[in-house]
Amino acid sequence: MNYQTATPSYPLSLFVKQYWAIESCVAGGAEHIQRIVPNGLMELMFYLGAHPSVIDSSRHLQDTSILSGQQNGFYDLAISEPLSMFTISFHPHGASMFFDIRANELFDQSIPLKLLVKDAVAELECRLYEACTFEGRVGIAERFLLNQLRKSSKEYEVNRMAHCLALVNRQRGMVAIDELASEACLSRKQLERSFLSYIGASPKQFLRAVRFQSTLFEKQQHADLSLTELAYRCGYYDQSHMISDYKKLSGKTPSQYFSECEPYSDYFL
Repeated sequence: MNYQTATPSYPLSLFVKQYWAIESCVAGGAEHIQRIVPNGLMELMFYLGAHPSVIDSSRHLQDTSILSGQQNGFYDLAISEPLSMFTISFHPHGASMFFDIRANELFDQSIPLKLLVKDAVAELECRLYEACTFEGRVGIAERFLLNQLRKSSKEYEVNRMAHCLALVNRQRGMVAIDELASEACLSRKQLERSFLSYIGASPKQFLRAVRFQSTLFEKQQHADLSLTELAYRCGYYDQSHMISDYKKLSGKTPSQYFSECEPYSDYFL
């Protein structure tokens, strides 16, 4: 498996977290099942070869380019053919600067990019497919995003969300919703509307995903942490509270997850 990442240039780095690509093969006749869990990010995925199959989900991944919104739970991908994938991961508020859609309309959904950007998609997909290197694909993606960014007029509200997210990230999701509202100079209801519109989930849903990602990051950095220590570090009331969130977001208990899956946080790395 070949996995590559790149950091976006300024000003795209204000809204785009990273670019990443994966090239992988599976043994003939074999099938790999990959569990996808909420990571707090919206992502634009380009499948440049075979498409994985989604197991028991309303998500459809048959188009070449797909914008995926915030997740409320987990789903599984079945990969049985060589996979070539290039992805743009946005900061939680970032996709709103490039696409004319309320982010909550993508909640727990994946939709074809051609429904949002009708004219440029075919050429973009063709250029990405023909590019010979990861660096070349990054350059193509940056030109596309810069063109989309110039069309945006949402800077004020997006900057307000960025200010809230800075607090969320500093405290690893361990922040009260009322504190966030006060920081944003909004009422609680106004904050909830802004989160739905620009981040794509309610503050409660988003903070739960961030806390979950924080446990993955802590476990990745400190493999010997006990579940009790992990729950305490990441702001859960107790271990049973963390277990409940894990079952909802990953379909597994923490013990099952860490025995079957390598802890890795897309959000905090």
